[in-house]
Amino acid sequence: MKKQVCSSALFVSFLFLATLCLSIEAQTCKPSGNIRGRKPPPNQCNQENDSDCCADGKLYPIFKCSPGVTGRTKATLTLNSFEKGGDGGAPSECDNHYHSDDTPVVALSTGWYNHGNRCLNFINIHGNGKSVKAMVVDECDSTMGCDSDHDYQPPCANNIVDASKAVWKALGVPESDWGGMDIYWSDA
Repeated sequence: MKKQVCSSALFVSFLFLATLCLSIEAQTCKPSGNIRGRKPPPNQCNQENDSDCCADGKLYPIFKCSPGVTGRTKATLTLNSFEKGGDGGAPSECDNHYHSDDTPVVALSTGWYNHGNRCLNFINIHGNGKSVKAMVVDECDSTMGCDSDHDYQPPCANNIVDASKAVWKALGVPESDWGGMDIYWSDA
């Protein structure tokens, strides 16, 4: 009798762990498709801040989602210019304005941008042992790219906080290291 109870308890435990693992897996954000790169027309891809240009024929993953937001959400900080003529391209989605590189502003990946629900709100960014508060002014589009609307740049990854130079300066990162850094962020 003890053997049967023990076996039943092990089976229930296994079932619980399997369900838990599937639940955690369902919370991950997987690509929702791909975009095939097209070679940009001459002088049509702004490579300021070492921005990538789409490669002809290369497949780029697209995402409609981003990882879940917590009080300490892991992300990759990238560099963007929100000024007119900068590698950000068009005016910011949230307010249809350009923003100075001296202002702490960011664009968030599509899932975190959340259809503009974070527009003009602040987030706290933690990296390099420091923190800074920045305003969300744009979307770093994770669903589209490699076209004139996106400056012939690939879609953003699903975990990007694309920041102005002011954010990088506030975090005390040497300019030679600007471009990509692991950070944590949260809503302010």
